[in-house]
Amino acid sequence: MELVRIDGSLGEGGGQILRSALALSAISGRPLEIFNIRAKRRNPGLQHQHLTSVKAAAAVANAEMEGAELGSTRLLFRPRGIKCGEFSFDVGTAGSITLVLQTLLPMLVFAPCPSRVKIRGGTDVPMAPPVDYFTNVVLKALEPMGVRAELRLIRRGHYPRGGGLVELSTAPSDELAAVRWLERGRLLRVAGISHAVNLPRHVAERQAKAAEEALRGLGTPINIEVEHREDGLGPGSAIVLWAETDRGMRIGADALGERGKPAEAVGREAAEKLSAELATGAALDSHMGDMIVLYMALARGRSEVVASRLTSHLETNIFVVEQFLPVKFSYSGKEPVKIAVDGVGFKRGAML
Repeated sequence: MELVRIDGSLGEGGGQILRSALALSAISGRPLEIFNIRAKRRNPGLQHQHLTSVKAAAAVANAEMEGAELGSTRLLFRPRGIKCGEFSFDVGTAGSITLVLQTLLPMLVFAPCPSRVKIRGGTDVPMAPPVDYFTNVVLKALEPMGVRAELRLIRRGHYPRGGGLVELSTAPSDELAAVRWLERGRLLRVAGISHAVNLPRHVAERQAKAAEEALRGLGTPINIEVEHREDGLGPGSAIVLWAETDRGMRIGADALGERGKPAEAVGREAAEKLSAELATGAALDSHMGDMIVLYMALARGRSEVVASRLTSHLETNIFVVEQFLPVKFSYSGKEPVKIAVDGVGFKRGAML
């Protein structure tokens, strides 16, 4: 099949290009050459988390590779068919587990049988979706499309020590369904999880209380679970919030604790982010808007969604998808942004 060549410095120029390209290469069966990997970053090339995504994708896609090494700015990836079964991967640092999942999940949706994947690394780290967001927002959004997956949190891992552990279980889908999510709907409640690991319990409680106070003006029930653990390498804390609507939508936001940052500030930050997302009236938050486009392109029929904000990640993901699949996205507006595409109706076991 024809080689797809992608300049990794285009658009936002980060790891998202690599993750999306790996998943689409495996699904489509088209070999990939990506160069200038993460060229716009302070530490360009493949770092530990990116290298784990590459090696994980290669294991699942039975791929041949060139350039899969730390610091490499060029990668050749030749998939030979998606496998299924039991897998285990270790980022080796506090690199994000959920970013590795962004690569693997679309592939496993079209695997020939159920799979179970254990990944070690960071569950709640900067510049990546927290594990609670992935579980309670991402997977819930993908469920109506036909994605069947469960994520079990075994142990949390924070920056800089990592040590987190999750287990992803997937069942294959023959085909994904198109969606039409144009309006958020009426708010039913706000839910969330505020956690602290190897810190006093009151840290998680104060995060939750501050978030609740900041969101009181919404006039909806608020239920934030407080989780206290002492089983991680820690210390660390975070809070993830999501608003649920009468149309089945979930809009999420999060904030991470850090040394010298009061727990109250963490809670308020997450609440303010959620309020900003809700103020747009969009059906999806900005991060979900970035991630949904790959699934929209693979689904059968026309999908239309409204996300809260046009981001560089969204534009970059659209560009990458269009290199692999015979689709053309349209999008209009900035805050919010409407995204539409006629999906290819990819079927498990098919080749494009």
